[in-house]
Amino acid sequence: MSEPLPDPYDEGMRIRREVLGDAHVDRAEAARTPLTADFQDFITRYAWGTVWQRDGLDRRTRSVVTLTALVAGHHWSELEFHLQAAVRNGLTHEEIAEILLQCAVYCGVPAANSAFAIAARVLTAEDGG
Repeated sequence: MSEPLPDPYDEGMRIRREVLGDAHVDRAEAARTPLTADFQDFITRYAWGTVWQRDGLDRRTRSVVTLTALVAGHHWSELEFHLQAAVRNGLTHEEIAEILLQCAVYCGVPAANSAFAIAARVLTAEDGG
């Protein structure tokens, strides 16, 4: 009989904090309600504790995929904090611009235009100006 798999929650919370930052995770946890508690547990266990910790892709590559998916899906609020995560995962502003330019071709110019506007705001604020 095999050992049960460990609960990925703690590892998920560690990775979530490393990628998104303590401030973001603390806000999300503080906003937890009975309505959202199961969802918060779900994303911590499965997105962060299972998928983001896999060996198949490094965090930089996962950030590239994530930014592209968020632009394609028009998920603008998620794009905002994943831009910060992408920088934390080692992507440069120039690489992010290239990703968004690539998105213009495959996700549409209006989506890329929105993404560039968000990136300009987020990355400028991150640089302190």
